[in-house]
Amino acid sequence: MGAGRRGLITAAVAVVCAVTVLTAPGTAFAAPDPTASPAAGSGTAPALAPNKDLEAVRRQLETLYHEAAVATDAYNAAEEKAKRQSAQIVELAKKIVKGQEKLAELKDRAGAAARAQYRGGGLPDEAHLMLSDNPQEFLDGAGRVLQGQRATKGLLGEMARTQQDLELYAKDASTQWKKLEAGRKAKAAATKKVEQRIAAAEELESRLEKEDKERLAELEEAAARQAQTTWLDSGILDDIDGSASEQGKKAVEFATAQLGKPYEWGAEGPKTFDCSGLTSQAWAHAGHPVPRTSQEQWKQLPHVAVEDMRPGDLVIYFGDASHVAMYVGDGAIVHAPRPGRTVTVAGAGSMPILGVVRPDA
Repeated sequence: MGAGRRGLITAAVAVVCAVTVLTAPGTAFAAPDPTASPAAGSGTAPALAPNKDLEAVRRQLETLYHEAAVATDAYNAAEEKAKRQSAQIVELAKKIVKGQEKLAELKDRAGAAARAQYRGGGLPDEAHLMLSDNPQEFLDGAGRVLQGQRATKGLLGEMARTQQDLELYAKDASTQWKKLEAGRKAKAAATKKVEQRIAAAEELESRLEKEDKERLAELEEAAARQAQTTWLDSGILDDIDGSASEQGKKAVEFATAQLGKPYEWGAEGPKTFDCSGLTSQAWAHAGHPVPRTSQEQWKQLPHVAVEDMRPGDLVIYFGDASHVAMYVGDGAIVHAPRPGRTVTVAGAGSMPILGVVRPDA
């Protein structure tokens, strides 16, 4: 590889490192080998082994896309939370409307009672009763007065409770609005981070020539193949012989039917997917809804040992549970890898496995 091309790759690495540091203060990233930097004032890069610069690029892209995946999970979580909060606000609004209608009705009834008393000369029922000369009428009236007092007391109590309910609903609605606004800001921050990381990765890739892009793809495939080989050499497949459940089969059928569709962060189909969008939709199609994000799938779904996994189970990757795929058998997974890629089949051990969860345990 010529010195000019090596200089281009080295410059690309330097650019993406600068962009990454500027967009994420306080976050450390692996820098290229110091020998890859041009000598001061020379304008050219020293000779390096051909793959060394590209390996640095591969690792930097891996870091950027991983951070984009983490931010995508944060975006998806904020989106799901916003949906729930919006639904709660709608329900509270309905309760407030009903409460206001009930309070208006109670006030009308109270007003009618007051008007009836006014038409009776302004004297309370007890006074009218005492002025009666008929003993039986007195006794009958005493019962009616008692009933009227109880009704009035009940009416006033119901009005007070309705008013308290309205105040509580209004307070809850205000709290939900504040949470919704906080969620909107969290979603906006996650969106910004996703876009920054993807833009930085695309900027780095755009600086590579066609031949280097092809060799970079080969390096990525070699790294995944080596990880899968190491995983298989552990003898793990000797212990994995579980059969898919009926729902698991449906989930696998849905996931594999999406092969070739583009990755798009935040997408749940039908034309594009991100990693957890694919797995959550597959299990929803199978009639067993699961959490939307890979992190929540890891937190909420039952865990099973890797050697006990069966087709349809979800394999969670990386220590932060930032990626998820569906196991389809024979040591393979179906997943939506990252921006610029499509839903594909890969080795289950081609990435660091955090653990396995089973939606229909």
